[in-house]
Amino acid sequence: MSSLADFTGLVLAFIARLITGAQGHWLGCPPKAEQRIYFANHQSHLDWVLIWAALPRDLRAHTRPIAAKDYWTSTPFKQWLTSAVFNAVYVNRQRTDDQDPLEPLVEALRNGDSLVIFPEGTRSNKGDPQPFKSGLYHLAQQFPEVQLIPAWIDNVQRVMPKGEVVPVPILCSVTFGAPINLAPGEDKRVFLDRARSAVLAVRPGSN
Repeated sequence: MSSLADFTGLVLAFIARLITGAQGHWLGCPPKAEQRIYFANHQSHLDWVLIWAALPRDLRAHTRPIAAKDYWTSTPFKQWLTSAVFNAVYVNRQRTDDQDPLEPLVEALRNGDSLVIFPEGTRSNKGDPQPFKSGLYHLAQQFPEVQLIPAWIDNVQRVMPKGEVVPVPILCSVTFGAPINLAPGEDKRVFLDRARSAVLAVRPGSN
């Protein structure tokens, strides 16, 4: 990472914490420098920024968020921000004949990176996450040694209400739960429902 990108990352992390608090609560696992897939509910464009800011700095360097290629490469600044500062993994939102949408994620995991993904696939304004899509299941199949860490992002949808361009200071948090894994022979939908339940289980006030 260049010095400018590194400085920009520190500034953005500071701003994210200033606006949201970006509190990380590690209930089911400690913040540890090992390969992981963090999977969380998805309610805002700021979700992955909040998770990134909530991670300790040494974990950020090896944790890559997933970014929609069509949106985050639409301007030179967006592309520089996501590639140079956040080291994002670009994915196509629509499957094409020549590329599986999971291919960039698989390549990142093979390189030893950790990932931040949102298994719903799209943002939801509802309280509970939508049913999870199959990507998390296929990654768990291919990389059984990588820890799967559920996370709940709280309040972030109020920071940037739909249609607004200026963030509203609201205290937010990210709660990280205990790792889960794909059981041998586990049905895809059973696993995805269990993963979704693991995210809901770390929502503040769920216990």
